[in-house]
Amino acid sequence: MARRARGTNVREIEMKVNGIAYHETVEPRRLLVDFLRDQLGLTGTHIGCEHGVCGACTVLVDGQSVRACLMLAVQADGAEVTTVEGLARDGKLHPLQEAFWEHHALQCGFCTPGMLLTAYELLQTNRKPEPDAIRDAIAGNLCRCTGYQNIVTAIQAAAQAGGRA
Repeated sequence: MARRARGTNVREIEMKVNGIAYHETVEPRRLLVDFLRDQLGLTGTHIGCEHGVCGACTVLVDGQSVRACLMLAVQADGAEVTTVEGLARDGKLHPLQEAFWEHHALQCGFCTPGMLLTAYELLQTNRKPEPDAIRDAIAGNLCRCTGYQNIVTAIQAAAQAGGRA
């Protein structure tokens, strides 16, 4: 539980972000997306609509996708958070990232972090999703550039390549 710092209106929080432990102070009203971008410098999480509609700010909190623009940083106290920066390992892109690149599943790239994390969550529970299951999973993430077909194709390709890693 977030602890109030002595004599202030800020809270002390602890969380793991992409496997790194952080102990920080935040104002109780600070959004998780602002905490990640401004306080931790993880700018891969995008700020889009700020109403939870577009999905650009999607991150994983304890393995579940959430809209970081709708969640307060203090609500993630004690949690494990994964951002798009946490997908790559040892300088090597995650199979999902490679598939998005290879199958032209990104254009402007604004929706890509949220799409990748949504797809990652899907592949944790469904190793071989059918196109309809993929479309259902990404339905809450808006893309204005790709028309979605290449995104679906990329997620299927990543699943075939073992995109759960």
